Amino acid sequence: MKRKLISESRAVQLALAATLTIPLVLAAGCSKNRAHASGTEPPEAAAPIVGITPVAVRPLERQLTVSSELVPFQEIDVYAKQSGFVNDLRVDYGTRVKKGDVMAVLEIPELEQLIAQDEAAIRSANDQVTHAQNELKRLKAQYENIAHPFYLRLKAVADKQKGLIAQQEIDDAAGKDLAAAAQVDAGESALLAAESQRDQAISKKQQDQVLFDYRKITAPFSGVVTQRYANQGTLMQAGTSSSTQALPLVRLSEDDVFRLVIPVPESYVKYIRIGDPVKVAVPSLGKQFTGNVQRFSVDVTQDTRTMHTEVDIENPRRVLMPGLYAEATLTLERKASALVVPVQAVSQNGNEAAVLVVDMNNRIQNRRIELGLQNPNEAQVISGLNEGDRVVVSDRSGLRPGEEVRPQPVEPMHYQGEAGH
Repeated sequence: MKRKLISESRAVQLALAATLTIPLVLAAGCSKNRAHASGTEPPEAAAPIVGITPVAVRPLERQLTVSSELVPFQEIDVYAKQSGFVNDLRVDYGTRVKKGDVMAVLEIPELEQLIAQDEAAIRSANDQVTHAQNELKRLKAQYENIAHPFYLRLKAVADKQKGLIAQQEIDDAAGKDLAAAAQVDAGESALLAAESQRDQAISKKQQDQVLFDYRKITAPFSGVVTQRYANQGTLMQAGTSSSTQALPLVRLSEDDVFRLVIPVPESYVKYIRIGDPVKVAVPSLGKQFTGNVQRFSVDVTQDTRTMHTEVDIENPRRVLMPGLYAEATLTLERKASALVVPVQAVSQNGNEAAVLVVDMNNRIQNRRIELGLQNPNEAQVISGLNEGDRVVVSDRSGLRPGEEVRPQPVEPMHYQGEAGH
């Protein structure tokens, strides 16, 4: 009886298991049928997706970006030419001056005395000249009105009537005539000497006046005062003497034009030309300016292997300041119309270059190309491609010529220029 009950229990369990298994099998079969009906394939059977971009004709350029510091076009320390005390200081930090403006006036008592002495010497010399002129007039009158006419009359009578006048008397008249003429010559020499003394006195005063005028310290060019070293009453030493530690009055900077000194690396020197346009960005101001290459040294510095190149930047609104850092972008090469592909589409092996092209049937082709002008993001294609060809810019490691792919357009990278050292 017990064995019969056990057999019936096992029969019931088997029946329940069969009942549960049938729906699962049916569900799996239905799922498979739906997959076939929808037409989807397993992922491994689908064509790979590749990023492509069309070959285009557009301007292509190669640029160099170098960071440097803005410096004034001119900047000097202004010294006094004569020693003296600052009597009138007319400038301070930030004062703008024009060329020739007086920035300070010095007090120089020694030169004031020299000027007074020179004026007295000129007055004395003028008196000497006047005296010499009067003396010369007297001597000329004595010679022309007395001595010389008397000799001529006496000689004329003696010539007409021989023996009427003693020869001794004629000789005395001739001697007096010659003596009077000599006195006239001496008077003329004395007048010339007096005039020379007067000219020397005038020249001495002019020289001292020039030195005295140096008491006014003027601006050698238009600019702004960026440093002030002296105050009212400061003793200024003459900056022309090397034996003294002269103190400058101010530092003057010309800020309507700035220089941007660019250290151009040796490999780019051959591209630099006078007049080349330069784009200058000043990050701290958030502004951009334009300039041109104005000058450069004709040698490469040995320690840095760079060439000193200068760009002039106009600053009419005075927004630029000395010491600001700027980024200068120079155009090294430019093609107005070039067949261009992204650099990431090019595979290079030595001097050989190739790209993968997706043809009209969406199949991969391997094309050998010849490259021209290049920058970090784009390259010029001289031969091997046509405008509109679709080149692969995504991963190309698993692709084979003739393989079918699914192309997807990709936006190429934008060229930002090469960075200098």
